[in-house]
Amino acid sequence: MYTLYIANKVYSSWSLRPWIMMREMELLFEEKLVTFGTGSNWENFRKFSPAGKVPCLHDGVAVVWDSLAIIEYLADRHRGVWPEDAQAKIWARCAAAEMHSGFNQLRSTCTMHVGLRIRLKEVKADLQAEIDRLNELWCEGLNRFGGPFLAGEKFTAVDAFFAPVVFRIQTYGLAMNPQASAYVKRMLALPSMQQWQTEALREKWREPGHEKTALAAGEVLEDKRMQP
Repeated sequence: MYTLYIANKVYSSWSLRPWIMMREMELLFEEKLVTFGTGSNWENFRKFSPAGKVPCLHDGVAVVWDSLAIIEYLADRHRGVWPEDAQAKIWARCAAAEMHSGFNQLRSTCTMHVGLRIRLKEVKADLQAEIDRLNELWCEGLNRFGGPFLAGEKFTAVDAFFAPVVFRIQTYGLAMNPQASAYVKRMLALPSMQQWQTEALREKWREPGHEKTALAAGEVLEDKRMQP
């Protein structure tokens, strides 16, 4: 059975990607959550990950780190990780790769924080450009392949890669066009997304660095987490 190492669900966007993919595919795996520490996590995370980062998948003697590598490892072993249709598969891989390496303003300004609801101080031009690109990219996939997911009828890896963005849109109240907003609602309604969110809100651990980054973005309207 697979073992997937992740960090706090309230903060860890990278952990969410393989976790939700495996949940949606109903793959059996043991989840091991290792909390973020203050400052460097290198020594602690190096106990299970060569890169000293999460997520990391263990499968017998195989150790697979980085969310994209984990997705591809699963795709080699299970049908349905990527779309079956050739054109949808090409598009999905490109869109997932764009998310994996890009959207840096979105990442830095709107850090992953499932527990808070925040009104941004401002939406700068470079952040708005990335929000516009999200709208464009999502609508392209939904229109080309018919929805309700980005590459067609079924949840695939491209949806997993944008799952953390869906939580960011919820947290920061980012304005999306109607078609993209409907996709956000569908994603948030998935049982796997609901499970991640519920478990994130139950976490009592607070990591000062992540909290500070989120608070710097704007005004906190609500904290939905259990109190520590």
